[in-house]
Amino acid sequence: MDPINPGSEEYGHDTEGEEARQGRGVPAPAPTPARARVVRLVSGELLLTVNPVDGSEIEPCPPGQAPQAPRPRTPEERAEAARAAAPSVPPGPAAPVLPLLERQEERERLAAILGRGRSARLLGVPGSGRTALLDAVAADCADLAPDGVVRLSGHHRTAGELLHELFDAVRHAPGHRPDRPALLDQLRGVGAVVVVDDLEFGGAALDELLAAAPECAFLLAASPDTPAPSAAAHLEEVLLAGLGRGAALTLLESAVGRTLTDDEANWAGDLWFESEGLPLRFVQAGALLRQRDRLRVTPAEFDAFGALEEAFGPTDPAAAAKAAAAAFDGVDDPDVELREIPLPSLGEGAAPAALLASRLSRSAQTALRFAVALGGEVPHQAHLPALVGDTHADAALGELMACGLLSPAGPRYRLAAGVLTQLLAQGYEPGTADRAHTAAQHYAWWAAHPSVTPERAAVESDALLAALTALLPGNTGDAEAAAEQRATAVLLARAAAPAFAAGLHWGAWERALRAGQEAARLTGDVAEEAYFHHELGVLAICAGNLERARAELEASIGMRGVLADKPGTVAGRRALALVADLSREHTAPAALRAEEPVSPPRGTPAARPVRPAPEPATAPLPGGPVRTPAPAFPGFGSFAGSSDKGPEPATSPVPVPVKGGARPGLGSGILDGARRNLVAVGAGALLVAVLGTVVTLGATSGNGEDPAPQRVTSDSTATQGAPDEETGTDETPEDAEPGETGEPSASGTPSPSGSGGAPSSSATSPGATGGSPSSSDGPSTTTSPTETTRPTSPTSGPSTSRPPTSPKPSSSTPTTPTTPPTTPPVTPPTTEPEPTETTETTSPPAGEGSPSNSASASLGSAPAPADPTATEPPA
Repeated sequence: MDPINPGSEEYGHDTEGEEARQGRGVPAPAPTPARARVVRLVSGELLLTVNPVDGSEIEPCPPGQAPQAPRPRTPEERAEAARAAAPSVPPGPAAPVLPLLERQEERERLAAILGRGRSARLLGVPGSGRTALLDAVAADCADLAPDGVVRLSGHHRTAGELLHELFDAVRHAPGHRPDRPALLDQLRGVGAVVVVDDLEFGGAALDELLAAAPECAFLLAASPDTPAPSAAAHLEEVLLAGLGRGAALTLLESAVGRTLTDDEANWAGDLWFESEGLPLRFVQAGALLRQRDRLRVTPAEFDAFGALEEAFGPTDPAAAAKAAAAAFDGVDDPDVELREIPLPSLGEGAAPAALLASRLSRSAQTALRFAVALGGEVPHQAHLPALVGDTHADAALGELMACGLLSPAGPRYRLAAGVLTQLLAQGYEPGTADRAHTAAQHYAWWAAHPSVTPERAAVESDALLAALTALLPGNTGDAEAAAEQRATAVLLARAAAPAFAAGLHWGAWERALRAGQEAARLTGDVAEEAYFHHELGVLAICAGNLERARAELEASIGMRGVLADKPGTVAGRRALALVADLSREHTAPAALRAEEPVSPPRGTPAARPVRPAPEPATAPLPGGPVRTPAPAFPGFGSFAGSSDKGPEPATSPVPVPVKGGARPGLGSGILDGARRNLVAVGAGALLVAVLGTVVTLGATSGNGEDPAPQRVTSDSTATQGAPDEETGTDETPEDAEPGETGEPSASGTPSPSGSGGAPSSSATSPGATGGSPSSSDGPSTTTSPTETTRPTSPTSGPSTSRPPTSPKPSSSTPTTPTTPPTTPPVTPPTTEPEPTETTETTSPPAGEGSPSNSASASLGSAPAPADPTATEPPA
């Protein structure tokens, strides 16, 4: 049926077309896929376009897109940045406020050091209260420096990353990451009190951090096993010891919220001796006593329906503490029923993590297991409902914090010192691989979501990298499960790496790329491995490591070329071209690789490397003998009959060694440089001349009926048609009588000796006469004209090398030449003589295709002078 003109209503679909045109009954269009998050950043003088699809692109920053100069942040902006860098208050039950005991001396000393503009290093074991002391000192020095107090976390941070974080805290430069020189220039004028917690490096890296900001006072907190600073650092060290017995008991009472009983005080004294006064142990001991107080009160006293039994206690800690305190203070309340709960043992008090975790809610226990699977990194509270599967699981973070199982690490939380080891020893290790896989799948979806800003992804970088690292080993017995985990690691790295790059957290960007490249290699995903190689190359360009960038980009281009990935290959080649441009390779042709051919200037081929300036062909070498330059062509006298000697082979001149290793002269090396072409032309011309002569001899030696093989006629030489082939010579026998010819004959081909000044009309070629011109035109009664017609002193070149271009046989009876002509004829012959009737066979005219003449003409030689007695025959 025609949809434009609907037919009858017999099928009951008469209005279907109208409904479709009106929008009714039309299926909803497919959802538009989310656009890739493309971010443009400026790194130094380069413009970086973070493209999560084909790979990031980098190019020189155009002048119109250069960022504005960084400006100092206002006090309001610094306060906002400080709040963003501090850990958020976790939901759930609030932790008790604890006093800072026996730290007043260290506090005043550190404040005095910073007030003098000096830097200090605070040493203390994990759990000794370093973070609490840093908070107090930072509050005392809030108005000390013009740029205020900057709080940084050294957990998994390098010196370069801390310098960039310091720049972001005191300077406003959105979308701009300065390069190393610009960064040092900006930090040189920063005056702030920089407080760094959990520092993990020392030595030269620490010297670099201190030297980069000379106007800043640093307060560094580290553990005793951290590398020590160098002697040039000029740091004052402050050692943080444990608490005394009295201070430890006071801290425990503050954590519990009531007065200790005698049994609890004695138990606390043993714990102080065991832990050496470590404040963290007494914070956790206070959490144990609070849990014990809740367990002693029957849950039915607070909830008649028993809904709180799942949580191992009442939801209102204040009510439980009030009931327990009333019972301990001797208040007789018949409505409160107390159960007998023994005190923890000394071992449980020294390692209380497992006991504390057993008394937490199920959501808190699951969140704790996820933290164990991630190596101590606790997911943000916003991710706990999705990971745990409980909408109220975000309150588990506050529950863990109140028990002393967490400690702040920058804007996030992680397991406190020793908690991970204690939980693994108590059976929390099984199932960690599956939980890490679940967390990685969640983070891969979350990081790639368009609503997630790069800044939020950068804050969660530690947890993402922990999930990514946990999947690489494939800690499972099933090979299929291990392959699935590594594939998830590739997806997570592919989603998180662009977010880290856009969030200017390039330390996490590099770690994600390396982990993703390793996961892709293990899974055999060549396309993803090529992507990670490309991103590592772009990152190396931004860092100024051009050799590393070239290696990564070449690997990426090779892999993508195999896969026929044209967009990725183009992006890689652009980045590689930028590497070549930054390396200044196009301005240094002399520094090319040795295996590549070097083209000399003006396209002249050379066997040696290119010289800075070409030397004249006739100029002598410095300090060397003066040499005569070699001719463009070898002398033809060395090949043909310019002397009585036989033909000499053309040999390459042997270069004469020069003292001192200098280059031989140009006259001794005609095969070098530009003369190689000339020698090739000369050799080719000589070869053509020889071949032409052979062809001419073959064409003119067709008289097979001559009864006298030793007779020389106008059409053959003395050796042509000889019955005896053992002679092996082309010359006329010396014992032949001159009177055996009988009658004069005319040669059809003039002798090339005419160029030397002697008229001769021999039919032989220069190569066939052995160097002596002969005359077959003379009468039989005369002697051999060889002795009278040879030039005495050839001065204009070899006598037989240049045959005439227009040979014309003589028409008159030849006479006996007695003396060689002294002057060449002035007027060229105008008539061509006819050959005598006695000539049996005549050779074709030279103008009709003589190879000898064409070869001679190609050499550019002048035509030989003709016989002065010759006349042109009538037409």
